[in-house]
Parts: sequence; C-alpha cells; structure tokens
Amino acid sequence: MKILVDADACPKGALEICLAIGRKYAVPVWTVANINHNIASDHHVVVDGGPQEADMRLINLTAAQDVVITQDWGLAALALGKQAACLGPTGREYRADTIEFLLEEREAKSRFRRSGGRTKGPKKRTAEDNDNFALSLELIIVRLGMTATGCVPKQPSDGK
Repeated sequence: MKILVDADACPKGALEICLAIGRKYAVPVWTVANINHNIASDHHVVVDGGPQEADMRLINLTAAQDVVITQDWGLAALALGKQAACLGPTGREYRADTIEFLLEEREAKSRFRRSGGRTKGPKKRTAEDNDNFALSLELIIVRLGMTATGCVPKQPSDGK
C-alpha cells in the first residue's frame, strides 16, 4: 500500500496531512508533479510540463490497495479501475458506483463552458476541509490495512 498524490493541484494542507498520516501508519507517500512545482517528499516524481503527464505517471504507479489523492475525476476513475481507493482533497471519497455520474457532470459543465457559459470555481479551502480530509484518509488506510500487512500506527517510542 502507498499513498499517491496528484501534487499538481493538491492544496498544501492536504499534502501535509498525507505526509503526516503516511508517517503515522508507515505508508509511503509518493507525490507526482510537473517541473513547475517544488514539492518536498521522500518519493517525489517530476514529469515534463505536458498535459496529463503527471496523471499518466501517477496512474502507472498505482496498484490495487493504494490510495490516490486527486481532484481530477477522470484520474479518479482510472485509479478506481485499478482497484485503488481514491480521495479528493476535501475528504470526498470517489467510489465506483458514483464516478460515472461525476464524469457525466464534468462533461456537461465542459459543454456549457465551451458554449460561452460560466461555472463557479472551487470554494476556498477551510479548516473543516482539512479535518474531513484527514479523517477520510485515515479511515481508508485503516480499512485497507485490514487486508494488508504492516499497516498499523507506529507506537511512540518511550526511549527504552
């Protein structure tokens, strides 16, 4: 199991939560971003700035039982197809039974914008978003850890 972060558009707060929870559960955190981002991570993959380069590298690194963090519904659908868990940076878990609806919604909004319409962007990130994200990520790791080995929280060392 590993946590894979689509770091091109991941909010800093969510990335910090991924790193902290990864340390807590001894799960490696991989970040993938294009050359325009400076990310501090033990496992950081830099790709060229071409469209979808980071997404394609991330999905190639994804395996069953991994956790993928992304805002991109298309990437989420690909990750779910590889039997990975997928989570948005606000704590919304993408699921196989709802991803098709999200993709249809994305296409409808895209058609609307192409015809001259305007849609709202994402809301400003809140402390509640960070709390929801941390709780959701931890629940997913615990759920997946029930079928994997080596996924229990590290115990604090007492110096002995």
